[in-house]
Amino acid sequence: MNGDWLIRGRDGRLTVYLPSGDAVLCRAERGPAGPWEDAPRTVGGSQKLHPGAAVGQGRDGYAHLAAWRPTVPGESGLVHSTHFRPGLAALDWVPIGHPDQKGDRTGAPAVAVDGAGRGYVFVRNKGGGVSLRNQKVKGGWGGWLNLGGQDVAGEPTAVAAESGLVEVYACVPGGILRWRQEGDGKKPVQAEGVDVPVRPGTLRALATSAEHTTLFFTNPSGDLCAWRPGEKPVTLLASAGPGPVSAVRCVIEGHDCTVLAQRSASGRVAFAAYPTEQESAGAWWTESGPRLPADALVSVALDEHDEVVAATLSPSTGTVLLTRRKDEPGLALEAWREI
Repeated sequence: MNGDWLIRGRDGRLTVYLPSGDAVLCRAERGPAGPWEDAPRTVGGSQKLHPGAAVGQGRDGYAHLAAWRPTVPGESGLVHSTHFRPGLAALDWVPIGHPDQKGDRTGAPAVAVDGAGRGYVFVRNKGGGVSLRNQKVKGGWGGWLNLGGQDVAGEPTAVAAESGLVEVYACVPGGILRWRQEGDGKKPVQAEGVDVPVRPGTLRALATSAEHTTLFFTNPSGDLCAWRPGEKPVTLLASAGPGPVSAVRCVIEGHDCTVLAQRSASGRVAFAAYPTEQESAGAWWTESGPRLPADALVSVALDEHDEVVAATLSPSTGTVLLTRRKDEPGLALEAWREI
């Protein structure tokens, strides 16, 4: 899953979105901090999907999902679904086409939701750049837009800034490309990027203030770095493991903090926290929970009390583990439990 697959709905309940063969499944709490549904439900009806779905969430709490589906032999198209509330069925998958009109999959999609609740689906096109299709101001979907770029590697990452305007980042040889909206409903335009070596598949963006979005990435030396446009990238700490981090902002003991989580090389989940946008303060990893399978994914979110909650998912086993922050100083966590 590209994006935060553990989310809090508008009613405070948590939902996890799970890849499962040719479908995306979801499972939710029956009530905030309560027991979970006994079995997951299929998102979007019976449509068969390719692996590699993406999810994004708007301020309204609604989740937007995008995925590739097979169409005719050798070709695929993208589909989109909206999930309004845990416990309710998501909307059926709606075809939104192909960035090059037709062809096979061109790369994993990324999803962001603007301040008005409109979904934006980004994907690499056959020319190696990034294309976008988004919901229009007055309803429905606009046409595919080629945002430009070339030699994009790995999946892009998309985010809505605190302003509600959407940004998207993509990795290219020797650097990171960036596009941003300059007004509500406007086409994102290419903006300041950065020349820096990056491991493809490690980008993760987080809105960290009214002025800034922070992009986390891993460099070829294995260091986890942070970059905000207008500044130089900084090394935060050595990456705990090979994949992207999951990140969330929260208040810890009265301080605005950014919490990072990543599956570590040892197979456990590693957490780090530091004052938001103050990378110079330093951060260090603390491992938690059992050793996980090599395919395990990690996602962090905030619960109904705005406290940190984290989940791990192993697609090979379907096992989902969950932990929450204890009512103690620091980032102390409860014992992990299977849901």
